Amino acid sequence: MRHRPTTALRRLTVAGIAAVTLAVSVGVPAATAAEHGPATTATRGAGTDFDGAPLRDLISPLPGYEAGALVRVDGPGRGALWTGTSGAVSPDDHFRIGSISKVFTHTIVLQLVAEHRLALDAPVRRYLPDLVPADYAAVTVRQILDHTSGFPAPAPTPGPKDGPGWWLRSVAPADGVRDAFALAADDEMWQRHRPAAGTVQQYNGINTVVAGLLIERTTGTPFRDELDRRLLRPLGLRNTSLPAAGDTALPSPHTRVYVGADDVTEQSPYPWAEGGMISTAADLDRFTTALFRGRLLPPALQKVAFSVPDVPSAPQNRNCLDGTSCFAPSGLMRLTLPNGTTVWGKTGSRPGWDNGLFATRDLTRRLVYSLNPTGTGTRDQYTDYAVKLATAAFSGAETN
Repeated sequence: MRHRPTTALRRLTVAGIAAVTLAVSVGVPAATAAEHGPATTATRGAGTDFDGAPLRDLISPLPGYEAGALVRVDGPGRGALWTGTSGAVSPDDHFRIGSISKVFTHTIVLQLVAEHRLALDAPVRRYLPDLVPADYAAVTVRQILDHTSGFPAPAPTPGPKDGPGWWLRSVAPADGVRDAFALAADDEMWQRHRPAAGTVQQYNGINTVVAGLLIERTTGTPFRDELDRRLLRPLGLRNTSLPAAGDTALPSPHTRVYVGADDVTEQSPYPWAEGGMISTAADLDRFTTALFRGRLLPPALQKVAFSVPDVPSAPQNRNCLDGTSCFAPSGLMRLTLPNGTTVWGKTGSRPGWDNGLFATRDLTRRLVYSLNPTGTGTRDQYTDYAVKLATAAFSGAETN
């Protein structure tokens, strides 16, 4: 009997599915900080000649579609090269990192591949026969990691139109995946144009939810426990977490964010392995450094982690700025900035937060930013502003 989507899932989606590269609240309702601090603060690291003036100018004053900002730039030495904040934001703020969570999840899957507990080119359905329909039997573990699975997308993102408490709505991850497949099975247009596995790259959060469930099935333990055991504790990421189901709190310090008159600072952790994590700028920089230096994966899998598949990018895929595929199995995306610098990283959005982490491959320059959007800007404005931040942060950095 065909699985029918739950009512909740018709209103709920995996966060980040419609995000664009470096654009940070497209499809996310208006959000503002509870208080707009009048001052912009900036600190340059001791002994560094990094010029933070262009970044300072970008966040003071903020454009009309941003209510707060945190920008941190790091280099080879200890301590940040430059840190700037604007609005009611502090350098140590906790924030909901959204789809940056994908990189943590994909890294754990690659670790399981390294341990020979998963096969990179084996069908996902071999491990999750009760979750992945037979129509998708050819989809491999590698293809869910590099977004070439051809899996269907989730339902539209919830918003104020869905009634009070929309930001607290939740659904079990497995139910969310089953509902996505069930909705697609009834969609004649999708069935007619569904891409074959491995033929096109389409950024899709369902891939990472499946990856999280794959981790649980392979290890026999909850994803949150594997995340803590494999990444958070070994790296000392004390300010990074994945809230448990039903835990809507955000650790302090943090900025309070609003959608209209609704305080949405507390949110459902439903995006889970795909977009439900919480972190800080310092912790994200530490994680990036460990991943890029090969501390988390053996050499063979490290090479896989930074390998973008040679397939076309789907026409509707607006995540890769130049129109070509940009995502690697690690969940990282490759981006060449207007100044010619090639960086690797990831963006992530939740209502009230738009974030990104990027670094040159050799770590000579690293950027973490977290913005508090108002949602009043256009898609192009959001993209343009974040690209300007990244370009200023990587000015003078080597291209690697």
